[in-house]
Amino acid sequence: MQSYPHTYIAQATGAHQGFVEVRSPQLPGLVTAAPPEFDGPGGVWSPETLLCAAVADCFVLTFRAVTRAARFEWVNLDCRVEGVLERPERTSLFTRFTTFVRLIVPASADIAKAHDLLERAEQGCLVANSLRASRALEVVIDVERTAESALVA
Repeated sequence: MQSYPHTYIAQATGAHQGFVEVRSPQLPGLVTAAPPEFDGPGGVWSPETLLCAAVADCFVLTFRAVTRAARFEWVNLDCRVEGVLERPERTSLFTRFTTFVRLIVPASADIAKAHDLLERAEQGCLVANSLRASRALEVVIDVERTAESALVA
């Protein structure tokens, strides 16, 4: 890892109407627009969905780092983040992010340790830690079904 501070660059370009293109050096551009809730066209990324995606992506990457350090084996992680935008005191802001995760682990895995590592990933996610909204974590841990266990079932 490089020493701090880290600097990240993103740029957005748009005209009076239509889509906005979001770019960053050496990355493919993304087409964005306002979400349908703000009379946008839908069907493309919006700043709101990008923010939720950033929280979800950061969670998965943080979980990878935490489990690598703990030498914990796992099969797959699915992470969905729901952000709630409200207007308390006449200012629109995200008030809550709920992270829903489904972790699949091998049959030999320690489920309590898996749950602890998921909690550590949620607490360590730097994107979520940079937001002032409340956060919640909803966890489902499933054991991987092998060909042998499928025959028994």
